[in-house]
Amino acid sequence: MAEIKEGSVKIKELIPQREPIIMLDAFYGATESEADTGLVVSNDNLFCNDGIFMEPGLVEHIAQSASAFAGYKAKAANKPAPVGYIAEVKGFRIHFLPHAGDCLRTHIRIISEVLGVSLLTAETKVEEEVVARCQMKIFIKPS
Repeated sequence: MAEIKEGSVKIKELIPQREPIIMLDAFYGATESEADTGLVVSNDNLFCNDGIFMEPGLVEHIAQSASAFAGYKAKAANKPAPVGYIAEVKGFRIHFLPHAGDCLRTHIRIISEVLGVSLLTAETKVEEEVVARCQMKIFIKPS
């Protein structure tokens, strides 16, 4: 899969979520098994409380990063963006909670894909500091 340039893909074309639950604002690029996404945390974000981006927002951001990657692959195959569901979150570690104004950058790496279930690792950073890491299983509903 070819690299793409920042801003060349519209997030709403890759994920089924709509406001106010969209937790991505950038899809930076992808290879066959990896992708990078981003989010600038705003004070009015659904998961922002007193200027702090809360744990459920981090989980949802990572899940939507995986969903955007699946949507990117579907779009490349001229198919609609699939619907995905979190099947499991494992080893979720938060090093700190981001603040409003922070730019999250998440790296997704697919470990395996079997029968519509993707096993992936994710790492979210603000600048070079790791915010959170986890392993996640996502079930992609067949289209």
